[in-house]
Amino acid sequence: MNFVKNAWYVAGWTSEFDHCLKALTILDKNIVMYRSHLGEVVALDDCCPHKLLPLSKGKLTEDQIVCGYHGMTFGKNGQCTRIPGQKNIPPNAKVHAYPTYERHNIVWIWMGNSEQANSTKIFDLPQFTDPNWASHHGDALHLKCNYLSVAENLVDPAHVSWVHPTTLGSAASEDIPVDFDITGDNIIAWRWIRDAPPVGFFQQYGNFNGNVDRWHYYYLHLPCIAVIDFGSVDTALALPADRRHEGCQIYALHFMTPVSKDYTIDRWMHIRNTAINDEAVSLKMDEMFKVAFDEDKAILEEIQIQEQKEESRPTLRLAIDKGSHIYRKRINRLIESEAHNASK
Repeated sequence: MNFVKNAWYVAGWTSEFDHCLKALTILDKNIVMYRSHLGEVVALDDCCPHKLLPLSKGKLTEDQIVCGYHGMTFGKNGQCTRIPGQKNIPPNAKVHAYPTYERHNIVWIWMGNSEQANSTKIFDLPQFTDPNWASHHGDALHLKCNYLSVAENLVDPAHVSWVHPTTLGSAASEDIPVDFDITGDNIIAWRWIRDAPPVGFFQQYGNFNGNVDRWHYYYLHLPCIAVIDFGSVDTALALPADRRHEGCQIYALHFMTPVSKDYTIDRWMHIRNTAINDEAVSLKMDEMFKVAFDEDKAILEEIQIQEQKEESRPTLRLAIDKGSHIYRKRINRLIESEAHNASK
């Protein structure tokens, strides 16, 4: 399967990398990563060019990887610095080094042409550094399914009523239509549920005495980042959409890392504007999200099994599929563009 390569992907949380060799796979590429003594995160192809032993099976010595087979040594830039038993080092004695960048306790890796890596293009939100918001890293959801299905799920407000009836949705939203905006770089899907009881987290922490207006805005940043802006506000306030930050608002962030064509890691976190100094609330929300995301996992993995059995079987398209349909078309265009440019 082809992937979009010229993009920043999340390799892991900052806490996942220390001065030890860590093997991982991204876009079907085996990579070895470690944190140097200067604090930078290094990423190299996990394959010695001599006999193809994974470098992660070697050892880390003074910020260099020593291959576990014949002792070839590679620096942070992937260049071989030592071949035991000979002084001459061939020019092709090297491995590819991937650009990395670290911000907001997230480690990013650029999987494509290194010359095109631009850290200013890495996803960001102003709420990360706003003192009126609390940022909390969650967990990593391992899904035995294709990343495209995971992303489609994260631009689909309509599934919430059926898959997450006790955490993120309720029967009140079943027949509410979904709106879309596909005019910009990001795909946006949203809907409002007006004058309905609060659900899940908002029942406990929203301090609502009656019905609320609640919303779900799904932003899909190609190729693999989703932001779900959801929240509630007292119905009596009749707040317009552009003032929803005055209510109880949460951003759930999903950083999808395609491991292979049928395996995806979804690292998730949230940013909220309520109970911002209460770690107990963060942990409580983690519990809620884990329940909800396990519900997604069960659905998506079952779909993957059926897709593999019924590869040629057509599926029915509904109005609620507009976001996911446009997403797949744009992903295909990006892949085709990269292939075209590579053939020049």
